[in-house]
Amino acid sequence: MKFDTVIIGGGLAGLVAGISLQKEGRNTAIISTGQNALHFFSGSFESIGKPSDRLVTLFAEAGIPLHYKEGVRLMPLGTFRPSALALEDIDIFPEPRFAGKVLVVNFMGYHDFFAPFLAEGLEKQGIECRVRLLNLPELEALQLSQSGMRSSQMARILDPIWEKVVQEVRLILRDEDCVVLPQVFGMYDPSVPGLIREELPVRVAFAGTLPPSVPGMRTQQLLGRRFEKLGGRLLKGDNVLNARIDGNRVLSVGTKNLDRHQIQARNFILASGGYFSKGLKSNPFGIYEPVLGLDVEFDSDRNAWYDASFAADQPYMSYGVRTDAQLHAIRQGVTLENFYAIGSVLGATHPELGFGGGLAIRSAFTAVDSILQSASEL
Repeated sequence: MKFDTVIIGGGLAGLVAGISLQKEGRNTAIISTGQNALHFFSGSFESIGKPSDRLVTLFAEAGIPLHYKEGVRLMPLGTFRPSALALEDIDIFPEPRFAGKVLVVNFMGYHDFFAPFLAEGLEKQGIECRVRLLNLPELEALQLSQSGMRSSQMARILDPIWEKVVQEVRLILRDEDCVVLPQVFGMYDPSVPGLIREELPVRVAFAGTLPPSVPGMRTQQLLGRRFEKLGGRLLKGDNVLNARIDGNRVLSVGTKNLDRHQIQARNFILASGGYFSKGLKSNPFGIYEPVLGLDVEFDSDRNAWYDASFAADQPYMSYGVRTDAQLHAIRQGVTLENFYAIGSVLGATHPELGFGGGLAIRSAFTAVDSILQSASEL
């Protein structure tokens, strides 16, 4: 199998890079293990201010409208975090006290949404809260399943009956000027959150739940479909085990599913994520990148990897793969001229690219532009 570019990792960074390359007519494959950081996605893009037309267009063409408004977003426990760019169904409030009275609604048996804690957090902002549970017969089967009620399962059932949810909420609504619901709508029908907002007579806000994230899974699905519609090859449920390297160039990679067959390409992009996605691993001696053994920046003193305060920024999260300015990865001190690293596998080695969603998107565009520029010079 031969491609212009092979991308290792199907998260936000890998999908943005893959779509961008396919739009330019570059035959691209994405090798994805499946679950990634998008399954924890809050719905807003950290460290991105006013978005570029390039970014907005890429998401809009995938059926993912974005909106930009500087302010704060509501967190699952009723706290707030500065934000600006987000998915259309994620609220950005000018200030934490966004309402006078709020009705917080959860569903009977759903334990991944902490309505009482959320209400307590909102009350600290001077917002009067009332918590109520909806008991829907349609959800009873989930309560009996071994896996229990999870956000993805909830969305499968609730999307088709969103009108009934609206009716039930209307019955318990009193004098509140806002309703807060868990983010368990819109995975199979992205229009549902907007329809709920239209049909309820007060403001509606959606708050995060325990993973998996419905907005995140929806984003991954829509970006993946867009990539494939453009002609990209998405190899799901596979992972890269090794690579053939000649000097400063990567020639091919081998995967678990393809056994001894190698995938060849002119360029490769590593978008394997951080520790959660196993793009970075650690042992008693250091932090390492497991596929190619790329050089990683980290403190040699293991005691410096963490802060004793749980709430503090943990230093190990800033460590990442070493690259040059164009994001060519470095291995044993040698810069690989056709192998790039993007996204959270970089850690904070390039602070100019931001962090979180901002790092994923900016680094993806940087690598793509470098690949296209190199091709134009041939």
